Amino acid sequence: MAEITATNGELLYGKVLTPNGLIPQGVLAISGERILYAGEAHELPSAYANWEASHHDNDLLLPGFVDVHVHGGAGYDFMYSDNDSIDAITKFHSTQGTTTMLATTMTATKADIDRVLEEVHVYLSKEMPYAQLAGVHLEGPFISHKWPGAQNPEHIVPANIDWLEQWEHTYPGMIRQVTLAPEREGALEAIRWLRKHDITAALGHTDATYEEVIAAADAGLNQAVHTFNAMTPLHHRKPGTVGAVLSDKRIRGEIIADGIHVHPAMVALLAQLKNDGNLLLITDAMSATGLSDGEYKIGDLPVTVKDGIATLRDNPGALAGSTLTMIRGFQFLIQQAGISLEEASRAASLTPAVSLGLEQKIGSLEAGKQADILLLDDKLQLQEVWIRGRKQQRQS
Repeated sequence: MAEITATNGELLYGKVLTPNGLIPQGVLAISGERILYAGEAHELPSAYANWEASHHDNDLLLPGFVDVHVHGGAGYDFMYSDNDSIDAITKFHSTQGTTTMLATTMTATKADIDRVLEEVHVYLSKEMPYAQLAGVHLEGPFISHKWPGAQNPEHIVPANIDWLEQWEHTYPGMIRQVTLAPEREGALEAIRWLRKHDITAALGHTDATYEEVIAAADAGLNQAVHTFNAMTPLHHRKPGTVGAVLSDKRIRGEIIADGIHVHPAMVALLAQLKNDGNLLLITDAMSATGLSDGEYKIGDLPVTVKDGIATLRDNPGALAGSTLTMIRGFQFLIQQAGISLEEASRAASLTPAVSLGLEQKIGSLEAGKQADILLLDDKLQLQEVWIRGRKQQRQS
């Protein structure tokens, strides 16, 4: 690779995780927003040798986390967002290792979704000081009445390409992912439309059979939202949605790795089956994330958070998003599900970047990429975060 030149920058020494594996005695050279070198310390180009350096020899340097499914945090919900609330959400999650994220909506009226899209559009036009919004994930309203989870069933509607076309025309490229129930009227046509426009078509909150999911994958469906949750379960005679997700390599699988939504053994099983870059760690975090137990909302539904577990106030058996952060989910993948450091990092960073079509820019530590970097100690505790080369203020 040709050497990228710059007159000044910063060197970070430590155990550097690159796409080729962990480099025990590695170094990152960063200048401005970019990584100029990521590799063996003894091979550092001489042009960078005299730059200011910090040594973290026993610590890990990893790519920043990319969360494609997050509803809020720090007391705020993207459904009721403005500039200050989006700042608060992205600031909080940046302290937890998230460097890029999608503003995720709930099943709501078109007018409410229109308003969120406009708020995010305005936010994207400005300098973003914290975790970078890469666009929007529409979770619903094209889902199943049988599996609403914490989505308001009053707002569920069939897939509507007219709405999608209007949103794409008004906000080109901003919608990055749409979650829908593939068995519903108009869903296959919507999936084809989404993939034609390079938008992730994800199943979720669905009553689909195995055969219906395979038909949707044939149409272009390529992701599953919070795998195992709010979908038809696995059965040896009726594989259901879960069986199709587990067995079809065309479908990436999101996972909420908090030990509440999914048992660690099932997280490990999913990781074993999605071992070719098809596993995505997500948080599905709601507004209470980062706060104490109490009464909150997700979208327009009341939520009770007790012992960190969010459930609908009027239906305590229904989980209502999570209070998970990416760093805790990352730790869970390794410490509870037995996934390797390399695979956990891939699930938390590179695979979601691929799902967004941003893998040339973010998701791994490589020369030329954005300097989104995490420093973790040997116990996987987060120490520092850099976003676009800027060190973030640590949470007190």
